[in-house]
Order: sequence, then structure tokens, then C-alpha cells
Amino acid sequence: MKLRLAVLSLTLLVTPVALTADTLVLNNGRRVQGELIGVYGREIEFEERDGGRRRTVRIPRSEIDRIEFDNQGSFFDRDRDRGDPNDVGTVIPRGMRERPVTTVASSAWTDTGIDVRAGQPLYFQANGEWRWGPNRRDGAAGENNSPVNRSRPLPDRPGAALIGRVGDRDEFFFIGNDPGPYRARSSGRLYLGINDDVLTDNSGSLRVTIFY
Repeated sequence: MKLRLAVLSLTLLVTPVALTADTLVLNNGRRVQGELIGVYGREIEFEERDGGRRRTVRIPRSEIDRIEFDNQGSFFDRDRDRGDPNDVGTVIPRGMRERPVTTVASSAWTDTGIDVRAGQPLYFQANGEWRWGPNRRDGAAGENNSPVNRSRPLPDRPGAALIGRVGDRDEFFFIGNDPGPYRARSSGRLYLGINDDVLTDNSGSLRVTIFY
């Protein structure tokens, strides 16, 4: 009886990990097991899991063939940054809820009304343009060739880019014009904002559809 209980307990512990496993397939055929954390510009952030060991790595998208998700098939377009006219970009899984949110440039954070849980995948589609100073107009991607600014929420990311936050912690993440997926690192309310340190001269807004 004790042996059966021990086996059952081990099964319950192992099963959730197996259900949420992602597989990164590289161009050289190597397969990396773990969990996708997010897509950041030309890089993928991935938590590699090898037995009991875990480590977070960033891999150029050009080195990745595809990402496979359990029960969701696979998707990934390694040519999306090359202007391919046949590009379809990231495929958003079916059955996800969606909510449109207007994100205002003059406000540090916009409450999306969405509560997320740690590990939950999120996808974003942003349209529109906001003004963030004299002769400065940009969309979700933010300013081209933007210099580092230590006063911004994300100093090394483009100014005026679309960014996110979960909960009340200062744990910000970059969204830009990349649809995702982004996996929430913690549980809490989802907020959207602009990567800018001076909001008094800002105007305009982005219309962001969130898939969750």
C-alpha cells in the first residue's frame, strides 16, 4: 500500500512538468527540452531542462527551426525579420481568450483587467501610434536605433516601445511589435505601458489585443 502511494505521489509530481514541456528544434537537428520564456526581437529566451538541472539561455532566432508545444502543435517563422512577403509570423493557438485594450502614452501603466498566472503564455497584436515628444512618433516597436536610457523602465530597449508588467513588482518585460509568445514569470494583474521616462509631453495611444 505504501509503495502504491509513493508511486502515485511521484506520478502527480512528474505529470505537470511533462504536460507543459516545450521543445526547441535547432537548425542542426538538436532538440532542447524545457520551457519557452519569451520572444525578444531576434532572440528566443528559453529555460533548458536537463534532468533536475535548469538554465536560462538566449538563442538567435536564425539558429532555430521551430518550437514544438505539447498539445498545441508547433510554430515559428525564422524568416519573419527578413521581410518575406509570404510571412505569416507567429501563429496564435486556437481557443485563446482575447481582449482589446487602449494603452495611453501619457499614463505609465494601463490596467488590462486580466489576471495571469505564472507560466501562462500571452500574445499581443498592437496597432496605432503614440507621440512622446517633439517630432517623435512611433508605434509599438518604439524608436529606431534608440540609445540606452537608464531612466526608462527598460533602459536597453527602444524608447516608446510597448512594454508589460505583471503585478506590483518592478519586473517589466518587452513586447514591442512582436506578437509573442511571452510566458508570465509570476502571477498577478497584467499592465501595459510605454518605455519612456517623461510622460508629460506624451499623447496618443495604441490599440492592443491581448490573447491569453
